[in-house]
Amino acid sequence: MPKFTYAPSRFMLPTSRYSKALADHAVAFISQLKHTKGEWAGQPFELFPWQEQLVRDIFGIVDRQTNKRQFRDIYCEIPKKQGKSELAAAIALYLLCADDEFGAEIYGCAKDRGQACVVFNVARDMMLLNPTLRKLCTYNETLKRIVYKPTRSFYTAVSGEPGNKQGLNIHGCIFDELVAQDDRRLFDIMTKGAGAARRQPMNFIITTAGNDRTSICYEVHQKAIDIEDGRRIDATFYPLVKAAPEEADWTDPEVWEKCNPSLGLTTLMSDMVVACENAKVNAAEEVKFRRDHLCQWLNSETRWLPMDRYALGAEPFDPKMLFGWECYGGLDLASTDDIAAFVLVFPPQRGHDCYYVLPHFWIPQETVLRRVKKDNVLYDKWVREGHLEATKGDIIYYDFIEKKLEELADEYNIKSVAFDEWGAVQMAQNLERQDFEMIKMRQSMRALSPPAKEVERTVREGKLRHGNHPVLKWMFENVTLESDAAGNIKPSKSKSHEKIDGVIATVMAFDLAICKDMNRSAYDDHGLLTISENGLEEYDSKIGMWKPHVRKKKKWEQPQPAIAYNGGGTPDYLKKTGEKGPGAPQPSESPKPLQPQPPFKAYTGDVVEPPKPAIAYNTGIPDYLKKRGDRIDVVDN
Repeated sequence: MPKFTYAPSRFMLPTSRYSKALADHAVAFISQLKHTKGEWAGQPFELFPWQEQLVRDIFGIVDRQTNKRQFRDIYCEIPKKQGKSELAAAIALYLLCADDEFGAEIYGCAKDRGQACVVFNVARDMMLLNPTLRKLCTYNETLKRIVYKPTRSFYTAVSGEPGNKQGLNIHGCIFDELVAQDDRRLFDIMTKGAGAARRQPMNFIITTAGNDRTSICYEVHQKAIDIEDGRRIDATFYPLVKAAPEEADWTDPEVWEKCNPSLGLTTLMSDMVVACENAKVNAAEEVKFRRDHLCQWLNSETRWLPMDRYALGAEPFDPKMLFGWECYGGLDLASTDDIAAFVLVFPPQRGHDCYYVLPHFWIPQETVLRRVKKDNVLYDKWVREGHLEATKGDIIYYDFIEKKLEELADEYNIKSVAFDEWGAVQMAQNLERQDFEMIKMRQSMRALSPPAKEVERTVREGKLRHGNHPVLKWMFENVTLESDAAGNIKPSKSKSHEKIDGVIATVMAFDLAICKDMNRSAYDDHGLLTISENGLEEYDSKIGMWKPHVRKKKKWEQPQPAIAYNGGGTPDYLKKTGEKGPGAPQPSESPKPLQPQPPFKAYTGDVVEPPKPAIAYNTGIPDYLKKRGDRIDVVDN
């Protein structure tokens, strides 16, 4: 075991001092105990360096005047199999038998009584293996209760029900696996004020990392991180968090050593290597490995995509390069006080073999700070950086999004937009009047599975270019999948702990992109056309009359003087912007400006049935070329 040299915690106050006598007393008591399980069973409890540092800090640092312990709440977040439970059991016995507190009440808490008994059973066995404690203590297996007779103190494991815990006079609380708590009620009852009548109560909290960033455990975790980083001060709180940074290489053994202080003692390096190799080929195993062995808070219980493959598309790109490209949109509005998402997906084209995505997100401005505090998500930072747009007020006004989509349609060749009909019907109708092709998409397993699998395939091949957009990345990390017996999958909003609106929008847009060559019709871009004495006219079924066929050109369709002309056989996508090919016009040959179309005059006469077009159709048109609702007129020869 490595040699240990103690130095007091950097969190010791100037008004506190280190009492070597009190620290030695705690260390000496624990060293008289014995391990109870596995190859360590029966051996003396010799503290590991990180354990002795903690014990000396929490029992040896006291106030200079009162001689009371400085630290009351000890938060120990460490990977699994590092010796947390054994240390907690030893501390419980010290508070029970050696802390000079008459009538001490020590409670073991967890999500349920079975989990609370994990530490209790270790403490019971330690007591039975020590001849002195065995004589001075009694225990009741049914009640899960140890009594120290000289001071009439007891240690008991309690249930996870908070209702019957009011009014306890707690000297010590051993709270095991805080991450498993469904809410904060039990934690607040046992740790907030329950030991007010005691001279120096202690709450010893042990846990690993989790995935729910709205939980009480993450709240306490964030408090510990803030104290360690100097952003927050609480002199009575002792933070010990052994976790790998999120951006660290989770496959690097050096990273493992930094956050597993007992590696090589209670956990073998060879076992870590095997677990890591399994995690590399299985997304669910990756989440488990990083959470249990690196103490990283990951947003999904079973991560959908391997984020190392997702990171292959993180290279930034200029959205202007996609000017005029064919693309498809996905719109997920959620509710007016939530995040709205619109994602454009550009399928492979112009010599590129990857998919580009351009996400846009909106959030009500007045809810940003409240959500930051409630959800512990960096909404305010994303707003400042321009990745998330805050709209005025406490709800999102959809006309703001409509205007943004019209601006995007002027820059990109948006062929169609898929939308979830929940809350988006009126906007879809408004956008249809602006010449958007809006396609309602069901959120069923059958509808979302094919595009979801295509997104997964694209990510695994490293062909999804997202420019490392932080909001979209966060949402992909949040995804939990639903699946059925037939192998269908879909991202689940109900099972995902955080927002995934951008992922749903991406999947819907992918559905349009992969089906872009199916069910095409000559009437995709316009209605029924006819030539009359007034010129080319189009029948508008919405108003039930003919009108001049006028098609407004988008910005991306206008002549671009800086774009190379393909007159010498060089493909356009290989030419740099501003380069002139052999066929480019000379300055004197600049393109003539487009002539404005005559203004449309509404027809004010009677509505008549549209005449049949003077075009003959045969009956051999394949069904897949027909658009549902197309009118096929047959002219007999």
